[in-house]
Amino acid sequence: MTTLNVLKKSQKGTIIEINSDNVPLKLIEMGCLPGNVVEVLQIAPLADPIYIKVNDSFLSIRKDLAKQIQVELI
Repeated sequence: MTTLNVLKKSQKGTIIEINSDNVPLKLIEMGCLPGNVVEVLQIAPLADPIYIKVNDSFLSIRKDLAKQIQVELI
C-alpha cells in the first residue's frame, strides 16, 4: 500500500483510504472513493500537479493532496 503521489505515469491503483478531513468534498463527489481505480495520466514537468483519471473523470490534483489518498497498486 502506498499513496497516490508516488505513482508513476501510466500506473494504476485501487483507492484504499482517503483522509476525508483534508480532501475537498468536490474530489470525493467526482469519484475519489475507496474501491475505485485511479490512473496517473500525466505528471507536470516540476512534478506538481498530477493529472489522473478516476471513473471516467479527469482531474488535476496537487501532490500534497495526493498524499492524502492511499492506494494499492494494480
